[in-house]
Amino acid sequence: MSLTEAIITYHDLLTDDVAAESQEQLDEQLRVRGLFFGDRPLCTVLRPRFLTPQQYTYMRHGIRPLLTAFEKISHAAVADGEFRAQFGLFDWEESLIHIDPGYKVHAPLSRLDSFFITENDELELKFTEYNAEVPAAGAYNDVLNEVFFGLPAMGRFLRQYAVRPVPTRHSVLHVLLNAYRQFGGGRKPQIAILDWQEVPTRSEFELFLAYFNTQGIQARIVDPREVEYRDGALYDGDFRIDLIYKRVLITELIERCGLDGPIVQAVRNRDVCMVNPFACKLLYKKASLAVLSDERNDSLFDEAETAAIRDHIPWTRVVEERRTTYRGMPVDLLPFILKYREQFVLKPNDDYGGRGIVLGWQTNTSGWEGAVQTALETPHVVQERVRIPNEPYPSIIDGRLQIFNRMLDTAPFVFHGEYADGCLTRLSTDPLLNVSAGGGSTVPTFIVERRDL
Repeated sequence: MSLTEAIITYHDLLTDDVAAESQEQLDEQLRVRGLFFGDRPLCTVLRPRFLTPQQYTYMRHGIRPLLTAFEKISHAAVADGEFRAQFGLFDWEESLIHIDPGYKVHAPLSRLDSFFITENDELELKFTEYNAEVPAAGAYNDVLNEVFFGLPAMGRFLRQYAVRPVPTRHSVLHVLLNAYRQFGGGRKPQIAILDWQEVPTRSEFELFLAYFNTQGIQARIVDPREVEYRDGALYDGDFRIDLIYKRVLITELIERCGLDGPIVQAVRNRDVCMVNPFACKLLYKKASLAVLSDERNDSLFDEAETAAIRDHIPWTRVVEERRTTYRGMPVDLLPFILKYREQFVLKPNDDYGGRGIVLGWQTNTSGWEGAVQTALETPHVVQERVRIPNEPYPSIIDGRLQIFNRMLDTAPFVFHGEYADGCLTRLSTDPLLNVSAGGGSTVPTFIVERRDL
């Protein structure tokens, strides 16, 4: 099946009346369901992302050996301080990663952010970041699935194509409960969805809260500043917390509540189960991709892992004065990246939302030299530039339907540290492609096949 044909078919169905009716319904559904990032609507286009079954299978198969490689380097880092130095942990993080969470996997809930070229039967998949700490937007994705299924344009499209969503909230809950069972929890847990009261993603927490309640799970959205640790248990008021669904960033948690705060104490004493654990900080570091792709670590990986790293992880190195290899050739790292800036990206080792990222091809020589100097002073990685795909998406602007190309990423959700299921897609006119950076649009991802005629 041609993906281009499916996209053209959908766009052709957007007559003036259908487009206007679909936009009106989309706007109403976003409002009613609270699908906003802060005060910005999550979605501003009238078409979801489409993938063929073959493309979706290719993506899932490419991910599986990478997940075993990530877990391998994470456990090796906890066990070996010399190896762990490659990740660039801060001193305060060193103490936290050794806290036993009560279950084995260091990143049971995660999301891989990638760029997936699917043009003209070409498949190229490059994972540029691993969100192993607080993978967001799973609930947003599920509810956007429902919203788009109800649009008039989709109703017409369904007459010609079979469309399959891949929901994720049930998998999130299964991961949480599985971790709790391994932890030794003997009954149905009370769950705290943990993050600051004022964050713009609170609307997603409310979607998870409603879903957990439908599954018979008592849950509450909890601000870390409001909890108490008393009598061997963690509480929010009179609500005893058995299991933390951690959405707060570890760095922010420690900055605001301290290393001896009630949450850290309760987790350390095994009086509460927390997902993801503190050890996820290792894989959240951008340096985790450098550890995978650095020739110094080749012997750690089996044949399948090595092939997946070669095919799907762009060349990444921690910025430092050293000799390394690039496509099999020896290079002096700093002179090399200074000379070929248009081929590289600089990223802070521990940040999110696109903050601090410098794109070499959008920077002049002096600006790049300054960025490299900054990268030497504070932990950064340098990563090879990858191709960014684009697709046409329809939206109503100034009362008129307009279709124009937007860049897009592909961010599959990962469960139990073992497999990918479901996929976040973000659209933007900016190469950073990050909604939290202040722009872009989130769309659901559907698997499409032409109906047998």
